Amino acid sequence: MDLFQHSINVIIENQHPEGAYVACPTFATYNFCWLRDGSFVAYAMDKVGQHASAAAFYRWVGRTITRYAAKVDVLESMLKRGEKPDHTAILNTRFTLEGFEEERSEEGEWGNFQVDGYGSWLWGLAEHVKMTGDTTLLLDLIEPIKVSVRYLQLVWQLPNYDCWEEHPEYLHPYSLASIYGGLAAIAEFDSMPELAACVRDARELAGEVKRFLASFAIYDGRFIKHLTPAQKGKPAKPVLRSGIDASLLGLTIPYSVFDLEDPAVVATVGAIEKDLHLPDGGVYRYKEDVYYGGGEWILLTAWLGWYYTMTGKKTQARQMLKWIESSAAQNGDLAEQVSGHLLAPSQYKSWVEKWGLVASPLLWSHAMVIILQKAIEE
Repeated sequence: MDLFQHSINVIIENQHPEGAYVACPTFATYNFCWLRDGSFVAYAMDKVGQHASAAAFYRWVGRTITRYAAKVDVLESMLKRGEKPDHTAILNTRFTLEGFEEERSEEGEWGNFQVDGYGSWLWGLAEHVKMTGDTTLLLDLIEPIKVSVRYLQLVWQLPNYDCWEEHPEYLHPYSLASIYGGLAAIAEFDSMPELAACVRDARELAGEVKRFLASFAIYDGRFIKHLTPAQKGKPAKPVLRSGIDASLLGLTIPYSVFDLEDPAVVATVGAIEKDLHLPDGGVYRYKEDVYYGGGEWILLTAWLGWYYTMTGKKTQARQMLKWIESSAAQNGDLAEQVSGHLLAPSQYKSWVEKWGLVASPLLWSHAMVIILQKAIEE
């Protein structure tokens, strides 16, 4: 089985005619498109020359954001009145494949208020334009770009769900990194007069976010997973009990808030290797993970491998890719996580009973394998 080609096929086959990428076609809970997942998938498509696929996704995002842009006015009004924003003011992070908000369930606003997707799509769009030279797409998406930048100006210091749909009471360095990455990427298009004001705002906010992370997100020499938001005149502060999280890789790659060799980055990666990388295996999300028993995540394994390629550790990167290949199903499909060495095995059964077997194929997993293999080749 050619896993690389199979991954491309899985993604193409599971792109909706409107342009959205379904997170997982066989797992009902993931029958949506997340802006975060989709941006990584589109980036992978660009890396293999499937530019039309990526462009279709970004146009879908543009239409979807435009559809709900009026929410940002509501949000601004609520914040000016000192009110806590609700679902009428918050832009969702996942949508139906047709680009609509899903119907609200009895469980409430599960995962809806996440800010990282709005940074991720700006980052991915900028990467697409740099790879293709398609400035026409950028011009066509000026309005949703402006809406996204304005939205991020309003929400970046509000507590929200992290990228794992957890801990809505905190701020999250990974999410802030994605905001920085998107804003800094858009700020590079300063030669386009149509984007002049937006570029200025994006550059200014990117600088604020980076200074905030440098000031508050480092403890004992490395980055931390969560921050308590500033309140009642007190500054944000690290939540020390949260431990290390593999998503913190995003602070350097792909969002480039800090350099690959920054001491805090090196120390953070070292903690991920020590606490979350199973020897000769994959990478866990975080030590306390109980979701489906807390398995090794394929996309995070590829992500660490991606970091290795960027720091000249090609042998380690190939080892990561080899493990991922060994974890594929017989037909080549890649799951969200591998359950052979669970952190909390007693929790596995309850999740299977609730939602069925682990999601597979997960498009984000397949995208990260493509990204890793291309990075090794390059």
